Amino acid sequence: MKGKGCLVAGVVVLVVAAIVFFWGKNAYNSFTASEQEVISKWSNVETAYQKRANLIPNLERTVKSYAKFETETLTQVVEARSKATSINIDPTNMTEADMAKFQAAQGELSGSLSRLMAVVESYPNLKADQQYINFQREYTAIENSIRTETVYYNDAVRKYNTSIKQFPGNIIANFTNFKEKPYFKSEAGAEKAPSVFSE
Repeated sequence: MKGKGCLVAGVVVLVVAAIVFFWGKNAYNSFTASEQEVISKWSNVETAYQKRANLIPNLERTVKSYAKFETETLTQVVEARSKATSINIDPTNMTEADMAKFQAAQGELSGSLSRLMAVVESYPNLKADQQYINFQREYTAIENSIRTETVYYNDAVRKYNTSIKQFPGNIIANFTNFKEKPYFKSEAGAEKAPSVFSE
């Protein structure tokens, strides 16, 4: 009778251990999939910003062909581009400070581009240049893409952060070192794509 009781207890322990193992495995795999989605969406954000940065050399060549154009304003754009493209973030260990640094550099580039576009308004021939018109179209499309990709990124972060914070999954997340990811925080007035060109 005693042996039978030990056998039943052993089976119960094994069943409980199996349940805990499979629950933990499923939770871990779910967190891993969610984290990979965040990493993928962040890559899309970086790609959109890189496309914007890649437009600058064409803009620089177009603008430089207008000899009287203010070189200081153009230099600020080129320097801001260099700074913005030099920041590399590891999405697996991204922190709020990393995100703030990235956004500050991108904001500086946005600001210098806006100032450049304001100066262009004084140059009707440059505004009418086909290369500049092409730049305007591409720039507007890329800014819309940036806005879209950051929304997708934030959605993925929300799902991931929620999954690692909810009980009982938070136990596995803490034990396996899954950490909260930072949101991409838009600046005031960023709910609309920037309008740096006159209509």
